[in-house]
Amino acid sequence: MPIYILLSKLTAEGRETIRDKPERIKEVNKEIEESGAKIISQYAVIGPYDFLNVVEAPDNKTIMRVSVEFGARGTVEIMTMPAIPIDDFISMIKK
Repeated sequence: MPIYILLSKLTAEGRETIRDKPERIKEVNKEIEESGAKIISQYAVIGPYDFLNVVEAPDNKTIMRVSVEFGARGTVEIMTMPAIPIDDFISMIKK
């Protein structure tokens, strides 16, 4: 299944939500999985983004739906990128 990297930046409203109810992060993870994607790993990060998620999804359509749906809530801005396994990348370069 394709892998995607989601870099998330909380909005002011999102920071308030996480401060008041940190377990909301896990609730959102369940909602993402109900949308057809699967979180492989998740990290809180320091810098221009607040979270890094490694996610599996069946296709670009599914992951874009997840990104748009959750971004539309106004609590987070998401940058979504496809990730290519390094062995696949090397094979593409060799062709």
